[in-house]
Amino acid sequence: MYFRFPVLLALASLISLSAAADKKPAPHAVVAGTVFRDPGLALPGASVVLMRKDDPKAKKLQEAVSNYRGEFAFQVPAMQAAYVVRASLKGFHPEEKEALISADERIEVTLVLVPESKK
Repeated sequence: MYFRFPVLLALASLISLSAAADKKPAPHAVVAGTVFRDPGLALPGASVVLMRKDDPKAKKLQEAVSNYRGEFAFQVPAMQAAYVVRASLKGFHPEEKEALISADERIEVTLVLVPESKK
């Protein structure tokens, strides 16, 4: 009797783990890219925001900071949608571009920020 409970507990754990392993992750798309500064050097530390294009209030869906190579990435549902990607950093003019997703794909966006003193 004493050994039944641990055995049953272990069996229940194995069943739940195998059920979790059978679940496939939902399909997704990736909106990724690089932020550069004029004249073409990577710009780390830029704030990058992802918004739905059809949202009149332009609510932020996701936000990231460009890494040391100026790169960023967002995971989005794999369905037809239009997004706006906007990058900004103090001392630079912000830039935004559109990204169109139609399925489980990867879309690359390149953003170039120009120093405020140049425009």
